[in-house]
Amino acid sequence: MASSGFSIQNIPQLPPDPLFGLKARYTADTRTNKVDLGIGAYRDQDGKPWVLPSVKLAEKAIHEDPAYNHEYLPIAGLQQFTSAAAKVILGSDSKALKDDKVVSVQTLSGTGALHVAALFIKRFYKGSGSVYISSPTWANHIQVFETQGLKIESYPYWNYATKELDLKGFLGAINSAPEGSVFLLHACAHNPTGLDPTRSQWTEILGAIKKKNHLALFDSAYQGFASGSLENDAFAVRSAIDSFDGSLPILICQSFAKNVGMYGERAGVFHYVSATKDAALQSAVLSQLQKITRCELSNPPAYGAKIVSKILNTPELYAQWERDLVTMSSRIKEMRQTLRSELESLGTPGTWDHITTQQGMFSFTGLSKPQVDSLEKDHGVYLVGSGRASMAGFNLGNVKAVAKAIDQVVREASKL
Repeated sequence: MASSGFSIQNIPQLPPDPLFGLKARYTADTRTNKVDLGIGAYRDQDGKPWVLPSVKLAEKAIHEDPAYNHEYLPIAGLQQFTSAAAKVILGSDSKALKDDKVVSVQTLSGTGALHVAALFIKRFYKGSGSVYISSPTWANHIQVFETQGLKIESYPYWNYATKELDLKGFLGAINSAPEGSVFLLHACAHNPTGLDPTRSQWTEILGAIKKKNHLALFDSAYQGFASGSLENDAFAVRSAIDSFDGSLPILICQSFAKNVGMYGERAGVFHYVSATKDAALQSAVLSQLQKITRCELSNPPAYGAKIVSKILNTPELYAQWERDLVTMSSRIKEMRQTLRSELESLGTPGTWDHITTQQGMFSFTGLSKPQVDSLEKDHGVYLVGSGRASMAGFNLGNVKAVAKAIDQVVREASKL
């Protein structure tokens, strides 16, 4: 007689999540000189978590408000937050907003927005059924879409030999993909490579997507954090909006984890931008997005949304936030330049200019898996097996030591 219930035979043990497993090993390491270059979270010059000054001011204002409470939000989320977030990514003068073509719902940060996008595509998109994701990409991208039963394909992105964008391969994949495929695009600060297309390259990419009637799905996790400018980092999304106007819809997954430091508060938004104004369609879209939220989490969490909303809707706090973005992005840029200079002064084999041509939280260092393993085992330097390093983990107190460790493992590998 067959047994019923749960058993180890039908519930396979999965390995630890690569990023959080890395964090667990780092935490268990007793070495005092260890360095965490794994999970992407901003750290200040002392290696400590940093609460943005704009966030501190927003929290103070929220708590001093006599109407402050912990009541439920509407199913679609805090409207003041989602509408202000749309202006951040699309621009306050966006034609799509003026034409009332945007439907926005609050999500559990960027991952939650991607989950909503995956469900929405699975249920309602009448395209090819394939989602094209860059090679390489953030590992969770693949899990999110595979979990919903969507077919995953990849498009070339990183040229491992030149450490540059494989534009030819990227365009080739767009042109050869079945018409109406979904292309997941990193709006800026590509994760894990830190390498973004130039503006002229974006024009080519978006033109090819439009020609094949593909659906562009943007993951915007680092707006303002990458270059220090909200406007610059929104270039790809806004260019797509202008280019596709009247012909193709666009989906946008927006996170405030990195650029406002709302890591654990899970403040995000999913935006559906219609090709043309269609009140009936947009109403139907909103109803379905609300159903997804209602059946999964009833309604989204309020606290992080209230903080971000206060910043986005208060001119002086918004200005402070823009200064905070410059503070974070400038420190990251300084660490990129310092690390490159240290490696070049050591004469470390190979070229290291890619460290400064990349931008945002991460650098695709070019280090191999054995070299990464050696850094962890022999030097207490922790980074992802792909060679992706979180630049926020560097500071003036550890960058020289890490550079020397990299130099050593690269030289040892060259002897083999």
